[in-house]
Amino acid sequence: MIFHITEQTAWERAKAAGLYRASSLATEGFIHFSTESQVVASANRFYKGKSGLVLLTVNPTLLRSDLRYEDTLGHGQFPHLYGPLNLDAVVGVRSLTPNPDGSFSMPD
Repeated sequence: MIFHITEQTAWERAKAAGLYRASSLATEGFIHFSTESQVVASANRFYKGKSGLVLLTVNPTLLRSDLRYEDTLGHGQFPHLYGPLNLDAVVGVRSLTPNPDGSFSMPD
């Protein structure tokens, strides 16, 4: 499984549209994902203290767009999706709520 952090409102818009397109798809050409071991570090690096987030669990075998694992400036290889995320590949959605100090832990 791979994981993507997004705002609850963006996920609601995606469900209404039938596809998910992160803003990075337009600006960078791909959607950022993490492996399970990378989720917490990514959340703490980019979203510390932010609320209203969800964690999407995605089955990579169900993706219709091209998935590539690529080096990310000294942070290891991360999965990048080169196209929109088809919603039937999303097998779980969990709230991603910050801890009292603003940091994140992997949700149950």
